[in-house]
Amino acid sequence: MANSAKPTEANNGSAGNEPSFLEVSTNKYKKGILSWILSVDHKRIGILYLFSMMAFFSVAVFFGFLIRLELIAPGKTIIDAQTYNQLFTLHGIIMIFLFIIPGLPAVFGNFFLPIMIGAKDVIFPRLNLMSWYMFVIGGLLAAASIFLPGGAADTGWMFYVPYSVRTNTNVLPALIAAFILGFSSILTGLNFITTIHRMRHPDMSWFKMPLFVWSLYATAWIQVLATPIIGITLALVGVERLLGVGIFDPALGGDPVLYQHLFWIYSHPAVYIMILPAMGVVSEIIPVFSRRSIFGYKFIAFSSLAIAFFGSLVWAHHMFTAGMSDTAMFVFSFITYVVSIPSAIKVFNWLSTMYKGSIKLDPPFLYVMSFIFQFSIGGFTGLMLGAINVNIHLQDTSFVVAHFHYVMFGGTGFGIFAAMHYWLPKMFGKMYNLKVATWAWGIVTFGYNLLYMPMFIMGYLGMPRRYYDYLPQFQPYHVASTIGSWILIIGLIIMFTNLWNGMRKGPKAPMNPWGGETLEWKIQTPPILENFHDVPDIHAGPYDYSKYEAKKETTK
Repeated sequence: MANSAKPTEANNGSAGNEPSFLEVSTNKYKKGILSWILSVDHKRIGILYLFSMMAFFSVAVFFGFLIRLELIAPGKTIIDAQTYNQLFTLHGIIMIFLFIIPGLPAVFGNFFLPIMIGAKDVIFPRLNLMSWYMFVIGGLLAAASIFLPGGAADTGWMFYVPYSVRTNTNVLPALIAAFILGFSSILTGLNFITTIHRMRHPDMSWFKMPLFVWSLYATAWIQVLATPIIGITLALVGVERLLGVGIFDPALGGDPVLYQHLFWIYSHPAVYIMILPAMGVVSEIIPVFSRRSIFGYKFIAFSSLAIAFFGSLVWAHHMFTAGMSDTAMFVFSFITYVVSIPSAIKVFNWLSTMYKGSIKLDPPFLYVMSFIFQFSIGGFTGLMLGAINVNIHLQDTSFVVAHFHYVMFGGTGFGIFAAMHYWLPKMFGKMYNLKVATWAWGIVTFGYNLLYMPMFIMGYLGMPRRYYDYLPQFQPYHVASTIGSWILIIGLIIMFTNLWNGMRKGPKAPMNPWGGETLEWKIQTPPILENFHDVPDIHAGPYDYSKYEAKKETTK
């Protein structure tokens, strides 16, 4: 990257005669599956993550479908209580550790981060491939535990002790799987931090970096600093199960509340590992489809770092009913409200960017609108749970389930869907059907809100979370929620089918179908093997729509 040669016409995407990375491999296996699973090209690794992640996501959605079908009526419907516990445990493990946490960094971060900063690859390509192997091994181990004698773990994805120590199900494979997935996350974080520091284009200062890169940078620090805590904690649970050492089990002199502290010291920052990259995607898409320069670039960039920092300090607001001093409860409640400020800054800046913009309602922008709406609901209900008195009433009810899903799936999940509709044409060089994608967005959004909105109501009325059975008074809400799950799944099938057909046989995508200003839209579609023919020209910031805005003012 020290090369200072002038950018060529091909570098700016107008030539496009060189074979793309899809046609050229980085190893001696030029074709077939080996050319992919042995490749160290960051783009191929991103696509490997995409397809393996979607496979795990499909399994988790199927488990969720069975859970909702069981809850359509009181009493046993299709499965027994033990199977129900195992299904919601695996659903949580797969969704959290194999879809939400790795989704945006592993797929779109791997593919686009080097391109966005003017680099040819990540700084540790082989380490990048190793992280994918660990991801797949951990995921297969978690999924395979259901077929082992004793069945899958039934503790919930949080592995709370003493349940995870005393149950006779296969907790150990699930613990090992989560441990391996944690290492995959750490390696990805290390790779991204070092790549951003050492591989940026010489002319790309910190405040010329795209906001998606800023969000990945903040996320990577959380991955590196917080993930070892959960790794050590899960290893201690495994030691306790195997050797009977009294660390967390109160019957052996251990402290189960200590486990909760260690778990949430990681898992609350992990919420921001999940949501920060999605916020970065939103910050990329809104300027493009509003034809406006981003409002408050530095505020959005620094708010990502602020969310990462303050989000690491509020873990115990999950534990108000576990027993702690009034002072500790006040401090954690207060910091919970503080961490909402940088999130509110982002929402304000997004809306300000759209103000008086020439908005184009294409599918990526529509998914972003759903993100803002649903994340705002998740954020406001999170503030309710941050209030001590309200939290004590709502703790461990389905209200918490609804809040969590509005932030994680309504936020991060829809951020992943927005990124797929925004960047897949660049990744594969083919365009999907925009009309079908718009219908799929409407069905997915309606089904999603019908699925989770009733949970707020029945949670407030006292419906506990994780329960296999319930009182008849809650059935209307469960019926509505189950019907919502059917509509959501129909929408997901339409969405993924449309994207798949577009990738395989859609019309050729133009170099820059949306009119973006970041570097990935200035190179060949799909990109060539090492991204750039020459050192790219960094002449302005990544969101420079000043010419468009000047033209609009002149027209007025």
